[in-house]
Amino acid sequence: MLRITGPFKGPLALEVSRQSGALCNRCNHAPVNKEILMPFDCPIVPRRSFIFAPGLKPEMYPKALASGADIVCVELEDGIAPKDKDAARANALALFAEPQADDNVERIVRVNCLRSAFGIKDVQAVLNTDTPPPALMLPKVMTPDEVIWLDDLLTERGHETRLHIIIETNAGLEAVHDIARSSPRIDALFFGGVDMAAELRCQNDWEPLLYARSRVVHAAAGVGIDAIDVPFLDLEDPHGMTREAELVRDLGFSGKGAIHPKQIAILNDVFTPSAEKVAHAKRVTAAFAEADTGLVVIDGKLIEKPVLREMQRILAVAARIGA
Repeated sequence: MLRITGPFKGPLALEVSRQSGALCNRCNHAPVNKEILMPFDCPIVPRRSFIFAPGLKPEMYPKALASGADIVCVELEDGIAPKDKDAARANALALFAEPQADDNVERIVRVNCLRSAFGIKDVQAVLNTDTPPPALMLPKVMTPDEVIWLDDLLTERGHETRLHIIIETNAGLEAVHDIARSSPRIDALFFGGVDMAAELRCQNDWEPLLYARSRVVHAAAGVGIDAIDVPFLDLEDPHGMTREAELVRDLGFSGKGAIHPKQIAILNDVFTPSAEKVAHAKRVTAAFAEADTGLVVIDGKLIEKPVLREMQRILAVAARIGA
């Protein structure tokens, strides 16, 4: 039995809270539902859509925040020319020197690959500031060691910065399960279809990339985090984007990227739980709360307790967006 005396501060306080059950083992947050504990009882937030804002143009950041996207990612990587990297980095970090509005928009900075000189400079800049971004997106991750290295540096600095990992290389896909488990800071795995298709020498299309997408979903689900899909690149084909968004939703993705604000409303609609799903989720969670068993029967259908996490996710997303 764990005997708690205190008060404790810093890392020791976190460890005591984890062992006592007061905090989630994965994310250091209080459990979502203290009545019904799930294997990965982390806070659930909507991640239906995301859009990039170029670090070189900080004036576009407020517009991106007002676009309706659940996630806004300030871009330092592919969208920034090498000659502009230093300026973009300084602009991006300056954005977080000011207090951020409590508007339910998740803020992320996509740094350069950690195996590159630009990526090292990005990390050093984050470590040097007292006002780091809430989260970093790591591109082209190939091994769990990259994530562990950054986690250790952030921990040593005392930053609570979260991590989002892009799986877009063949090596990353091969190691995705180990990568997903490499840090409790990880909130989501992002699937990078364009780079992945190039590495796999296949068409950037649904069927050729189905295995890769499925593997990312499997890894994310294994640790209770979100999987987010690559943006749809054809602005003139909203029907095609809607169809692809529906396919990835049904595969297990929580959201999908946008390359233009006009795509965001469609994505949010696809990934927003319907009124029927919300009503069903309420019935399921209520039934389990009353039954106090591992399974219940609703409308003649047997429902087992592992389904409860998805029902809680539906209700949490609906509550956050007022659905």
